[in-house]
Amino acid sequence: MSLARETRNSRRRQDGFSLLEVMIATGIMASALVTLAQLFGLSVSSNRGAQALTYTTVLAEQKMEQLRGLEWRLGSLGLPVTDADTDTTAAIDTPSGGTGLSRSPADTLTSNVPGWVDYVDRFGNTLGGGANPPAKTVFVRRWSVEPLGHDPDNAIVIQVLVTPRMNRGAADSAGSTLRLPGESRLLCVKTRKAQ
Repeated sequence: MSLARETRNSRRRQDGFSLLEVMIATGIMASALVTLAQLFGLSVSSNRGAQALTYTTVLAEQKMEQLRGLEWRLGSLGLPVTDADTDTTAAIDTPSGGTGLSRSPADTLTSNVPGWVDYVDRFGNTLGGGANPPAKTVFVRRWSVEPLGHDPDNAIVIQVLVTPRMNRGAADSAGSTLRLPGESRLLCVKTRKAQ
């Protein structure tokens, strides 16, 4: 009789899962799904941040190349030649009406100073400059041109800051070098070269 009882008990164990086993398996599965959902959300957020940073870096490189392309050289007589008139805030450079590579005011990287700021739409088109961004502005590009301390007549430091259109808070306080997520800041030194 004990063999028959043992056979019945083993059949019951083989018939299916107990409620406790199902609850444990469901809990493990739910925990795994929640973790996967969190990882997916983090992945999407990281990709958006990387995309914004890449885009602002490209916009900063464009402005840097535009500024580096302006004349800053020594003429044939050894006298300095500086482009201080090109309007680099317009969609297409115009040879006059702008600031070129003239020395910028102290706050051009922390506020929208006409002549040292332009605005870009979501397609990368320049919308022009001015103190106030146009309605379609998605990115703000600011730049500064300052003489290099040890050779102020022959070397300048160009900085370009590209930021999504937003309130930068304390990052826009005087003298701030704070870079917020999604922003790009480039710096280069340009020296005069003989022709």
